[in-house]
Amino acid sequence: MSASANIRNIGIIAHIDAGKTTLAERILYYTHEIHRMGEVDDGAATMDFLPEEQERGITIAASCSTCVWEDAFINLIDTPGHVDFTIEVERTLRVLDGAVCVLCATRGVEPQSETVWRQSEKFSIPKIGFINKMDRVGADFDLAVTSLRERLGANPLALQMPLFAGDRFVAVADLIRLEKLAFSPADQGATVTREPLVGAELAEAKQRREQLLESLAEVDDVFLELYLGGGEICPAVIEQAVRRACLSLRATPVLLGSALQNIGVQPLLSAVVSYLPDPTEAHLPAARPVSAAQGGGGDEAEPIELHSDPAAPLAALVFKVAVEAGHPLAFTRIYSGTLHKGDVLFNASLQKPDKAAHIYQLHADDREELASARAGSVVALSGLHNVRTGHTLCSKTHPLLLEDISAYNPVISRALEPADSEEAKKLDEALKNYLLEDPTLKLELDEATGLRILSGMGELHLDVVLERLQREYGIAPRSGEPRVVFRETISQAAAAQATVDREVGGVRHQGEVSLRVEPLPRGGGVLIEFELPGDTEGGVDRADEAKPAGRERALSRAESNTRAVIGPALQAALTAGPLEGYEVSDVKITVTGYAAGSDAGLNMAAAQALRDALHQAAPALLEPVMRLEIISPGDSVGDVLNLLAALNGRVLNVSSSEHAETISAEAPMRNLFGFATALRSVSKGRAGITLTFDRFDVV
Repeated sequence: MSASANIRNIGIIAHIDAGKTTLAERILYYTHEIHRMGEVDDGAATMDFLPEEQERGITIAASCSTCVWEDAFINLIDTPGHVDFTIEVERTLRVLDGAVCVLCATRGVEPQSETVWRQSEKFSIPKIGFINKMDRVGADFDLAVTSLRERLGANPLALQMPLFAGDRFVAVADLIRLEKLAFSPADQGATVTREPLVGAELAEAKQRREQLLESLAEVDDVFLELYLGGGEICPAVIEQAVRRACLSLRATPVLLGSALQNIGVQPLLSAVVSYLPDPTEAHLPAARPVSAAQGGGGDEAEPIELHSDPAAPLAALVFKVAVEAGHPLAFTRIYSGTLHKGDVLFNASLQKPDKAAHIYQLHADDREELASARAGSVVALSGLHNVRTGHTLCSKTHPLLLEDISAYNPVISRALEPADSEEAKKLDEALKNYLLEDPTLKLELDEATGLRILSGMGELHLDVVLERLQREYGIAPRSGEPRVVFRETISQAAAAQATVDREVGGVRHQGEVSLRVEPLPRGGGVLIEFELPGDTEGGVDRADEAKPAGRERALSRAESNTRAVIGPALQAALTAGPLEGYEVSDVKITVTGYAAGSDAGLNMAAAQALRDALHQAAPALLEPVMRLEIISPGDSVGDVLNLLAALNGRVLNVSSSEHAETISAEAPMRNLFGFATALRSVSKGRAGITLTFDRFDVV
């Protein structure tokens, strides 16, 4: 068995307040990584070590820790549940091999749990479901399992059932072995006793076990033959079938418990080891030669197949960057090869060498230095320069690029004004570090006013940044009211030509560019094409599409260099639109002609031609439209719908469950400031909401 076979890289994903961090705390306690369990409500949870997390009782930054269970080395990552910190979930899922999806037993699948589930599906991540908070009034295990099937399209395999003493949740029934698992209150659930089920509990467990076996037979052909053959099937055979079904993504094993009451955590750990993949079994990301990934003429090159082998060439992905004392700490997943302390690496994303001065194994905000790390490991590297989230680290002799991490559009901004030049210098340094850590933050400087315009994913996102500025740098710049981040687009086609002939610094610059612009569908981004005399097939040179060999004429070096000047010039001009200076999107630009006297002249002509064309193309503002998922008591639904109507919201769907109504809607971001407060008011504090960016659309 390889060393990688004993590793499990798992994340805990869920809706906010489903109990992720409480569960992670119990996992660390029962694996003897900590000797005292901290509670989220007390601000003492190990994995929530940021002061902002302890104050709010929520997870903001994904935190990593390591532990050992049944001889397996588990890299555990606790992720945020709040939608403002979606990037933390996205970049964490990108490097996981498996996940535990935590659901509240009283609510089942909630909006953000649906979001993170879909994100995990994008990366083909096998999952285990854990129905938490079974001790709550109104807890319904079967309803929660049903919500997995109905809302997520999952195929849940219930491996356990809850056991009660009256109305009190006290133990778990193992349906595979038909045993009762009890967790001793005397030592905080550390002692687990197993005994055979009897009486009515046994009868119900047998019935549920038969349903489990039927479900397994439907998704596993090997097990189907055994099942149809009749006779008793031993627990080990059932567990092997559950593992195959989980790894193939055909089914999701589901367990239950109450992390707060210390019930059900150890069986979940055993399920992680038994059913979730090791790095040799996991879905590894796509890798391409550097030349192909960067559009260097190798678009049709064969993809590089990765193997979780310590002896293979190095391939690693930086999935998060934290700044400590002004220096980056790169959270890194090693997919193949072995990395040694002091190794000179190749940052394929920057095409530059770099050096890993130190390698650390993580434990929340603590760490242990390592001499080396092998394929399958999740570690932190220090000493790297200019490293960013999504960068690929590899061997110079075997260069490759891994799939990058998705970008997100900020939807809200605040103006920050430093008190004086000294505070301005500290503010700029702090924001530089925060932007390095968090790719969803964007910063602009208003030259006229000196204001720093900071944009992010929501009000809470920006509030946390302001609190960190106060705590970490001792500065409190004046902050304006939150405002919506708009974009601009065009409504019709237009064409323009610009000629430049001017002298700058004693040097004459000339250039001429003609182009046309056309609107693209919403979400179409920006497409730049070259359509010039002499090009075959209409002369289209698509910068972002593969070009079949032989279909275009060969470009001279001068032509290639000229196009390399025009493209970036057009991209730069799109950062400030003709209406109010917002970024321009959903537009196709076709360059129909050019003549160059100098690169600078060509640059100026391209920018001027684009500005003229955009002015003529009926420019329009785009604003962020948000998707709302509201869970409300039935008697408040009417008031919630009226509130949405007053905010120009559009209701998409209303679904009912035994305990609540779920309202899906969309509304412009500009109308949603203070909506959460109004919602609490009309529902007497009982309704909850999740806001997710959906799209930019015309005002």
